[in-house]
Amino acid sequence: MNRFAKVLSAACFALAAMYALAAQPAQAQSADTSFFLTSNGIGNGGNLGGLAGADNHCQTLAQAAGFGAPKTWRAYLSTQAADGAPAVNARDRIGKGPWKNSRGVVIAKDVAELHSGGNNLTKQTALSEKGEVINGRGDTPNRHDVLTGSQPDGTAFAAGDDRTCKNWTSSTQGAAMLGHSDRMGLRDDDASKSWNSSHASRGPDGGCSQADLKSTGGDGLLYCFAAN
Repeated sequence: MNRFAKVLSAACFALAAMYALAAQPAQAQSADTSFFLTSNGIGNGGNLGGLAGADNHCQTLAQAAGFGAPKTWRAYLSTQAADGAPAVNARDRIGKGPWKNSRGVVIAKDVAELHSGGNNLTKQTALSEKGEVINGRGDTPNRHDVLTGSQPDGTAFAAGDDRTCKNWTSSTQGAAMLGHSDRMGLRDDDASKSWNSSHASRGPDGGCSQADLKSTGGDGLLYCFAAN
């Protein structure tokens, strides 16, 4: 083989390797993954099909990423007491921990740490099921608003002012409490930087439509935890 042919062969091999690498997933996901922020929402605003629909969304995304079963995945959501049914606290739905993201980084060792200032939940650790960083404040589009319906300690709001889009069944009525996955806000206070209880949704349709969620920097995203 002459020198030109050798150079051409090497170039073709390098090009083929580059294409093969580009075709691979951005990050191999760990079977130990027990926490992620969804890469996409259900797409119907605050109407998630109730807690069951939200949990199914988490389970489906985890399954597609390769770490679904045998884990039971739950969405971090609270519901308010209504129509004779008691409130449900997000903190009581997600197991005991510890929880790791797709890179094996522990975001919290237990429920108490998760709801304290000592948790390790940031823009860089709140990865999607694909191992990707979700856009936050300053990015285009900003997608840091995450549906939670929860108070800072992970408990439900009292019955009255709707903070759960009719317990996650409506895209036309109510509002939703949101957290900031990047822990950043417009104000320099704890509330605007809260991962689970930053501000209520709002918008021209009232707060629960998909357009409303996007208008303040969201996309109907959810925190998902492996509960077992």
